[in-house]
Amino acid sequence: MSSEFTYAASGVDIDAGERAVTLMKAAVEKTNRPEVVGGLGGFAGLFALDVGKYRRPLLASSTDGVGTKIALARQLDRHDTVGIDLVAMVVDDLVACGAEPLFLQDYVACGKVVPERIAAIVTGIAAGCTQAGAALVGGETAEHGDLMDADEYDLAATAVGVVEADAVLGPERVRPGDAVVAMASSGFHSNGYSLVRRVVSAAGLDLTATPVGLDRPLGDELLEPTRIYAKACLALVETLGVDAVHAYAHITGGGLAGNTARVVPGGLEAVLDRTTWALPPAVRLMEEHGVPREESERAFNCGVGMVAAVAPDAADAAVRQLTAAGIPSWVAGEVRTTDGDGASARLENTYR
Repeated sequence: MSSEFTYAASGVDIDAGERAVTLMKAAVEKTNRPEVVGGLGGFAGLFALDVGKYRRPLLASSTDGVGTKIALARQLDRHDTVGIDLVAMVVDDLVACGAEPLFLQDYVACGKVVPERIAAIVTGIAAGCTQAGAALVGGETAEHGDLMDADEYDLAATAVGVVEADAVLGPERVRPGDAVVAMASSGFHSNGYSLVRRVVSAAGLDLTATPVGLDRPLGDELLEPTRIYAKACLALVETLGVDAVHAYAHITGGGLAGNTARVVPGGLEAVLDRTTWALPPAVRLMEEHGVPREESERAFNCGVGMVAAVAPDAADAAVRQLTAAGIPSWVAGEVRTTDGDGASARLENTYR
């Protein structure tokens, strides 16, 4: 048989895939929760949900990816943080409805399996799972040698969580007068990178240099992993209860106003005061090189990665608890009545 017609010659190296699994195995096993049954190597991940813990459990699921932030990781040849971004994108969507993330499965598509690179990516995913309290119960690495360049890859994941039916958070709980508590982002998170990369390219910005206003190289700033809010947000509900914590909005694509509006019921408006926080220097850098403010606030989180709508008498306690958990937080606005039937959110005043 001709050596031309082998799987390896076609772009799929089974041996490299097996070595990648060996390299990542220890990191994945550290994410295990008591409910995980078995380990890596099976055809499916098994998770023994203790239904006795819940009165009426609802399963929640979320699927997402990292987007074009991966292009910067490839450009800088640093692959140990995008896995954290991947986890953040799905677990913090789960938390928005009050669900506890239970487990996650990932999918890595690549042009060539380089075991060390795949292991770095999945080690980052495992680190994110540890931060979120979720188990990494399995995944898939697919080598697409005839479709993707050797250093090209993409990531996706699905996470599953659980929430009591009578504890689901969302717009149905939000009331006029609720305080809007903002939680600081760690950077651009995983949104707006097509625009960021366009600015970097058009302006000829050096990713290894430190621009005026930043305290580290631009590449480090742009690869800062997404903050994971899951544990702190769940702990806040546990402490204050659903009578006080009414809704969470994960600030991703669409910006702060666009995502906050998703948890506001008809006839109400969330108004956020820009004077309560400073626009991050990295966002100002994008604006200095041509991005209009209006576009910044649609494409970037502008310094706020999650917001909570909480009862007004619980706002100070929420800020104290979140800040003590390592998430800088503040009251950024309030929910008001409007004349129309629609739901909305807007920003007012000027950043300090």
